[in-house]
Amino acid sequence: MEISIDSVAQMHQLGAKIGTKLRSGDVVVLTGELGSGKTTLTQGIATAFGVTSITSPTFVISRIHKGEPNFIHIDAYRLIGNNLNAFADLDFESYLENSVFVIEWGSDFVSTLTEQFLEIVIKQGESEDSRVVTLIPTGDRWAGLEL
Repeated sequence: MEISIDSVAQMHQLGAKIGTKLRSGDVVVLTGELGSGKTTLTQGIATAFGVTSITSPTFVISRIHKGEPNFIHIDAYRLIGNNLNAFADLDFESYLENSVFVIEWGSDFVSTLTEQFLEIVIKQGESEDSRVVTLIPTGDRWAGLEL
């Protein structure tokens, strides 16, 4: 599924829509260049869980927002180039059952957490503010996803 976005507000709205589809155990992987809108999309997703204080966890790797379910935002950028054990050692799988995960830069690591995830690829559009967002469902959990 490919979606054209023309503003920061639209990226946030798309995230909010995606957030309404998520439940405990779900993992969303965000892929895109620096500044593409991954954190803005995450902010929108988080609103579905009542979380409004989303900032990029680049230097701390993850932020856990407690709730029902927990909302866990991970930025795996600093782990790129490490082996899969670097991510697995963080023990995120112990939170999986009671949490929703959004993992920026996580495509290399998601397989250590789950085989069922929604990858969202964000690319620059034709104008400075536009983006092309592609949703790539992996696994039965995401079959037939509609927004």
